[in-house]
Amino acid sequence: MWEHFFSIFEIFENFLWGYICFPVLMLLGLYLSLKSNFVQVRQFPTILGTFFSFMKVHEKKKGDVHPLKAFFACIGGCVGVGNIVGICTAVQIGGPGALLWIWVTAFFGSMVKYAEVYLGLRYRVVNPQGGYNGGPMYFLRKVYKTPLIPNLVCLLLCVYGVEIYQFSIVTNSIAANLSLNPYGIAGILLVLVLFAGSGGVRRIGNIASMFIPLFVVLYVGMGFWVLWNNVDTLPAVFRMVFSSAFTGHAAMGGFFGSTLLMTISQGVRRGCYSSDLGIGYASVIHSESCAQVAEKQASLVIFDIFLDTFIVCTSSLLVILVTDVWHQPIESGMLVQMALSQYFPYMNYFMPFFLFALGYSTINAYFCVGLKSAEYLSAKYGRKIYYLYATATLLIFSVIDPTRAQSVMMVAAGLLLALNCYGIFMLRKELSYKLDAQEEIIPETDASIEPLRN
Repeated sequence: MWEHFFSIFEIFENFLWGYICFPVLMLLGLYLSLKSNFVQVRQFPTILGTFFSFMKVHEKKKGDVHPLKAFFACIGGCVGVGNIVGICTAVQIGGPGALLWIWVTAFFGSMVKYAEVYLGLRYRVVNPQGGYNGGPMYFLRKVYKTPLIPNLVCLLLCVYGVEIYQFSIVTNSIAANLSLNPYGIAGILLVLVLFAGSGGVRRIGNIASMFIPLFVVLYVGMGFWVLWNNVDTLPAVFRMVFSSAFTGHAAMGGFFGSTLLMTISQGVRRGCYSSDLGIGYASVIHSESCAQVAEKQASLVIFDIFLDTFIVCTSSLLVILVTDVWHQPIESGMLVQMALSQYFPYMNYFMPFFLFALGYSTINAYFCVGLKSAEYLSAKYGRKIYYLYATATLLIFSVIDPTRAQSVMMVAAGLLLALNCYGIFMLRKELSYKLDAQEEIIPETDASIEPLRN
């Protein structure tokens, strides 16, 4: 019965991403890029300057969340297991050409993510703790004029916020490599996630800021070492990437299909999942920042995507392509480990710890967004119900095939992307791309939307 259910679920996932999410994201991203005069390229030095200028910002009151803590909390949800395991699935199913579509998705999708974060900041509200609440559930009210769609978005964010895929990958990796009981590993990880999520964006940001910089330096350094030792094969690999991007060439083509649409949709969906494009997650996180200029805080997501996709994801995929392990019939979670083990010892001990550190940061960030969405739906009971739901769901999916968990996540992400992109398009005239702006956004109070929430 479950096999039949998930087979239908995968058919719907392929339809959703192949025929709806792909054109919606690409067309909206292209439109916003043209409207902003490609600010993601033209103003990239300004974005870097904004990042470093925020190092001088200090939190002024108890409810404040530092702009860079919001940034690291957000990037902690992006730079994780999806960059090592999930992204490899795109090449296994869609072939090496999926890498090109991941790049295209990130380039145009960065403007969609900028727009959702900007709108989240613009329409955020002051919460009772003295901080801010924001996200798609707030700015979508300006579009739909009814609580139905924003509440649906919150419900989908609750589903997306329980990161069953990465929880499953981390649990299985540690249990398999260290010969430990998976249920025990799942229980310990669950306790740690509940602890982190209960501390909100500030605690999530503190944890992510410890792991992410180290990860980027260490993992990318290892990847570059592998690429340096295979530099003579890189031209052939890039030719394969560009040629198969328009033909389809999957490692598992006989089973999954290797059409051009499959290659494109795999690149788009994994790129969206890896960078959380248009899903609304980043909008919720960044809206808590104490930064008062929406353009400056929103611009950080462009730097986020640069690190996530063009550095980390690209390193992962090039490593499995140059070492020629991408087409071997092994589970996607082992591809990078197998490739790196050709050049570094003790990878069976290193990778489980590595995946734990990254997965923990990502699961924490998603869980925090899920909690805030549940609290939005029910200020009184939302958090309590969500704790119970998350506990049950994570434990059940911790020992289920990770591809099943990923399918659930991708369907929720696809529905969120479609709803949010429509809202962004309808509010497109309110977007500002002046990254050197000084005008502050004055938020409403949370009480101002209580009649609509009920």
